[in-house]
Amino acid sequence: MKKNIVIVWGGYSSEKEVSERSAQGIYSFIDKDKYNVYKVKIDRNVWETEYENEIFPIDKNDFSFTANGQKTAFDFAYITIHGTPGEDGVLQGYFDMLRIPYSNCGVLASALTFSKFTCNNFLKSFGFKVADSVVLHPNDTIDTNNIIQQLGLPVFVKPNIGGSSFATTKVKEASNLHSAINEAFIEAPEVMIESFISGTEVTCGCYQSAKGFQHLPLTEVVTKNEFFDYNAKYKGEVEEITPARIAKEIASEIQTLTEKIYYLIGAKGIIRADYIISSGTPILLEVNTTPGMTETSFIPQQVQAAGLNISDVMTDIIEFEYNKIKSHRK
Repeated sequence: MKKNIVIVWGGYSSEKEVSERSAQGIYSFIDKDKYNVYKVKIDRNVWETEYENEIFPIDKNDFSFTANGQKTAFDFAYITIHGTPGEDGVLQGYFDMLRIPYSNCGVLASALTFSKFTCNNFLKSFGFKVADSVVLHPNDTIDTNNIIQQLGLPVFVKPNIGGSSFATTKVKEASNLHSAINEAFIEAPEVMIESFISGTEVTCGCYQSAKGFQHLPLTEVVTKNEFFDYNAKYKGEVEEITPARIAKEIASEIQTLTEKIYYLIGAKGIIRADYIISSGTPILLEVNTTPGMTETSFIPQQVQAAGLNISDVMTDIIEFEYNKIKSHRK
């Protein structure tokens, strides 16, 4: 009997539109000969699924839906919500209570990596090189002169808990820092300010399955924009080169670092780590536990460059995580 696989998308943040595109990509990747595949949209107002051209509400008591008098439950959830509640561990806790296996990191790893400042400083304690940074909270007294004294200029101002470069600003002039901070606070309750590091930006994906640990080839990110902003990510204002045009030794080092991150945070499924290579040294930018999965996203590019089939990768992850949960129930 085929397993019922549900792709969970939506969320409560500005990244909902990105989540929808990832859901469409994942739906196209999963093997329909092996699985029954559904999509569930989650937002603050409603949880719902489309089935046979009709919309049905999700029963939150067991994450199921009923159509034509027949109840459908799900065997496995593929979470592709960028932002809360799917990237920060909230939805993972819900699925854990229902004992529904899912595709990505658990509660602790998701919560840890969702805070860029916390995650980077956690990994810094294990020897990872990261940019100098400060984090701001709504009631903090903001002394822009002190921030600039600590970090210099330019700096990046970004929501500490968010992604897709929403409300992210590269600040070159001191006079612009306060407005950039205010913009980031509109997007999230914490703001991270990070020193600028010049170099080559790359990103590295990896995952684990029953076949072992899989490193993926690196992608080099080249844009004429000030940085890898929303337009670069989603409007084509970027050149993405896979595999990256860097020395094999540095590529291998970054793959090893990313594998170390995977085990340190207790990751599951596919993750991606972003780096700047400055003077030959990889410096960690951030860890993404719910990477974009459109047909042109980094991970599908890297899977193809590795000579792998994306449908097979989806199957490997689904079966590996499903069987882990099943074996724990015995």
